[in-house]
Amino acid sequence: MAGPSQRGRFFIISVNATHQTVPLRLFFRSTSITLKSESLGERLAIVSELSKLRLAALVVFSAIMGYFIAGPSGNLGSLLALTIGGTLVTGGANAFNQVLERVSDAVMQRTMSRPLPQARISTSGAVLLALIMTSCGFLVLLLYCNPLSAVLSLCSLALYVFVYTPLKKKTPLAVFVGAIPGAMPPLLGWVAAKNSVDLEAILLFFLQFLWQFPHFWAIAWRLHEDYQRAGIYLLPLHGGPSVANARLIFLYALFTVPAALLPYVFRFYGLGSMLCIACLGLAYAWPAWKLVKTGEPRDALHVLYASFFYLPLMQIFWLLNF
Repeated sequence: MAGPSQRGRFFIISVNATHQTVPLRLFFRSTSITLKSESLGERLAIVSELSKLRLAALVVFSAIMGYFIAGPSGNLGSLLALTIGGTLVTGGANAFNQVLERVSDAVMQRTMSRPLPQARISTSGAVLLALIMTSCGFLVLLLYCNPLSAVLSLCSLALYVFVYTPLKKKTPLAVFVGAIPGAMPPLLGWVAAKNSVDLEAILLFFLQFLWQFPHFWAIAWRLHEDYQRAGIYLLPLHGGPSVANARLIFLYALFTVPAALLPYVFRFYGLGSMLCIACLGLAYAWPAWKLVKTGEPRDALHVLYASFFYLPLMQIFWLLNF
C-alpha cells in the first residue's frame, strides 16, 4: 500500500492500483487518504463499509417516519435535505466509530474484515472521510432544513462517537448512553418538519429509546465471546448470558406494551394504532420470554428478528393513526 506523501499545501490521496500510485490532489493541509484497491467499485465499497451505508439507511428511514408523523406541509425540499443530510451525518458517525474501534475490530470475528483492520484505507483517510461526510451533512441540514435539526444531528454524533463508543469498554451502562443517539432519528425528522420539539416528538423518541435495550442486549448475548475478546461488555449484568440477563431483556421488551398507551392517552393516535403497537410489544416480548426459559442463542436471535419488525411497524401504525 502506497505511503502518504505531501507537497506544500496539497495533500495526496494515493490509490494503489496494479502497482502504480495515482496521486489525486485535494486542497487540505493534513495527512493522506490511502485506498488499496484496483477498481472504482472496490473503492466505493470501502466508503460504503466505513459509513455502514445499510445501517445508515435504516436510521434515515426512522427520521423520515418522524418527518411524516409530524404532518409536514408538503415541503419536498426539506424531506430531501433530511434524507441526504441524515445519511451523511450518520455515515460520518459510523466512520468515526470505526476509527476509534479499529483495534477492537481487528480481534473480533464479525468486524475483522472491515476496511481499517484490513488496511484497505489509512486511519487518516478514514478520519478525513468522516469529517467530510459530517460537515456536508451538517451544512445540508442547516441550510435546507433548520438550525435545530443540524445542531441535534451533531449532538447525537458527539454522544455516539465520543461518549458511547469509549464507554463500551468501561461499563454496560454504555447501552443506556447509546440509546439516546439511537432514538434521535425520529425526533430529528420531526424537528426537520416542524422546527420545534413537543410532547408527541418526545414520546416518539421514548418508544424508540425503549426498543433499543432488548435489541442490543440480544446482540450482546449472541456475540458475548466475540465482545469479550475485544474487552467489550454490553450485557446489563456480569456473568455473560444468564437467566438474570434474559429476564432484563424480557422486562424491557415488555415495557414497550404500556408505553404504547401514552400516545393514545394524549390523543396522538387512535385506538387501532394503540392496539397494534401494543401487540407488537407483546410479539417483541414473546421470544424474550422464551430466552428466559431456555437460554438458547436461537431465542436471542429471535428477539433480534422481532426487534427488526417492531420498529418500522410501530412507526407505520403511528403514522396511520387509526
